[in-house]
Amino acid sequence: MAFDGITVANLKRDFERLLTGGRIYKIAQTESDELFITVKLSYETADEYGIKQTRLVLSSDATLPLAYLTDESKASPMTAPNFCMLLRKHIQNGRIVSVTQPGGLERIIRFEVEHLDEMGDLRHKVLIIELMGKYSNIIFTDENDVIIDAIKHIPASVSSVREVLPGRTYFIPGQDKVSPLSTSADEFSSLVLSKPMPSYKAIYSSYTGLSPIIAQEMCARAGIDADKGASSLDTKESISLYRAFDEVISDVKSGNFSPAIYYEDGAPKEYSSIPLTIYGNNPENIRNMPDISSLIEAYYSEKNVVTRIRQKSSDLRRIVQTALERNVRKYDMQMKQMADSEKKDKYRVWGELLNTYGYSAAEGDKSITVNDYYTGKDISIPLDPTLSASQNAKKYFDRYTKLKRTAMALEEQMKEVSESIEQLESIATALDIAKKEEDLIQIRQELSESGYIKSHPQGKGRREKIKSQPFHYLSSDGFDIFVGKNNFQNDELTFKMANGGDWWFHAKKIPGSHVVLLTGGRDVPDRAFEEAAALAAFYSKGKNQEKVEIDYLRRKDVKKPSGAKPGFVVYYTNYSMAIAPDISSIKLISD
Repeated sequence: MAFDGITVANLKRDFERLLTGGRIYKIAQTESDELFITVKLSYETADEYGIKQTRLVLSSDATLPLAYLTDESKASPMTAPNFCMLLRKHIQNGRIVSVTQPGGLERIIRFEVEHLDEMGDLRHKVLIIELMGKYSNIIFTDENDVIIDAIKHIPASVSSVREVLPGRTYFIPGQDKVSPLSTSADEFSSLVLSKPMPSYKAIYSSYTGLSPIIAQEMCARAGIDADKGASSLDTKESISLYRAFDEVISDVKSGNFSPAIYYEDGAPKEYSSIPLTIYGNNPENIRNMPDISSLIEAYYSEKNVVTRIRQKSSDLRRIVQTALERNVRKYDMQMKQMADSEKKDKYRVWGELLNTYGYSAAEGDKSITVNDYYTGKDISIPLDPTLSASQNAKKYFDRYTKLKRTAMALEEQMKEVSESIEQLESIATALDIAKKEEDLIQIRQELSESGYIKSHPQGKGRREKIKSQPFHYLSSDGFDIFVGKNNFQNDELTFKMANGGDWWFHAKKIPGSHVVLLTGGRDVPDRAFEEAAALAAFYSKGKNQEKVEIDYLRRKDVKKPSGAKPGFVVYYTNYSMAIAPDISSIKLISD
């Protein structure tokens, strides 16, 4: 979610409470488009919040503009850039006298700073951060809104709308949208309800500072379909939509913020300064945060972890996909060869019939018609006119023997390739499950041991320690349920952790994790079975299906054939159930 005007309003409120009256102690330009400003708080604020100083982070990165407070530090370059030196000259040791958000819900925050100039006179300067995606910038002006400098210079050749250069007058770029903070029911009706477009789009395209997510939330609170045309809403729906809009805006105006991160499948999906009912109310999927700065730090830190795992696993995914495509092509070719080899019995019969009736063939005949004593019907057998009947029979027996050997070899080869495909598909599923870097170690090790990637011998005692552990869930009835993240963990869970009387679950005939439900000698209620089955469905290739068929049985009935690949097992007696891959109500103990 990009920084919308409501998030900025939440930040502005927190900045105003904490930073007003504080003194700028240090200024560092840690990146070409990022500032770290250390602020010593006023005595009153320090007593109220129990801290003496904080760091203000301002980033105008085009892909991820940010503003938040943090306790963390970051190394800065040995030589400060010119923009940083300019700020140090003018406002270091200055006092922050106000923090404002101009233009209603514009994605802009202004820090007004008073300081003493070279002559000892009191002056005011303004540091402005614009959080506007690729147009983000940090601009430094005097008290008359004349630009002194900016972290990014924008000449007329780049933007015909507004130059951002020293000496130019600063102004907020004009736009067709209006502020939502002072709108009335009549204005809402004329702006939004007259537009022949989806209701949520009509809202965020009419008002500044509202994101599509917030607009969808307003529609959800009103009980209407966000995609329904705004101009087609009836009177009741129109009234409900305005009330939902007014409810959200009233919370923003009163500073009634509830910052929270919303999760999906254990990964951060969205964040907001106001409650988002569109993501449900399951507390397991909502992480309430004490303030918006903590939220921003946590959200983007977790997002970076997910992104980093994706990046680090990309080479493994490429290896798996390449090997999988190669094995599928090989299997298809073997299937065609096997279909050709099915002709072998025809050649055997022809050879036998020629040995029986070949005496009736005349020299030079190209075929012979005889009665097939297997079917009772007459058949025509092609002959090589240069060979005798017995020689033709031998030729067909030779073909039969060759095809029989081919079929036997193909059966072994196809079994091996099929197992490789099954293993690679399970590894691909394991890569989707991986959440941490250590989860990738065992996957890489399996690929190495299976010959898909080159192994790198390590010296004695230098083997990489495996820290990854299976997922641990607790059922509603207090039963421990474990889920393997990869094939090595699947084997460990099934044959070392679980006892014979425990229950084992797996998605039927599709790649997925082994799931074990530890009974502890107790009777297992139906709900625990269903929750374990839901986990097996969720951690399988069928997780996006409405329902997944799950096999389950006692662990003692699960066998691992000698020499089988990691994670491969067989069983012959089992129960089955079809269940939705919904694990939102199951408590995760550790991942």
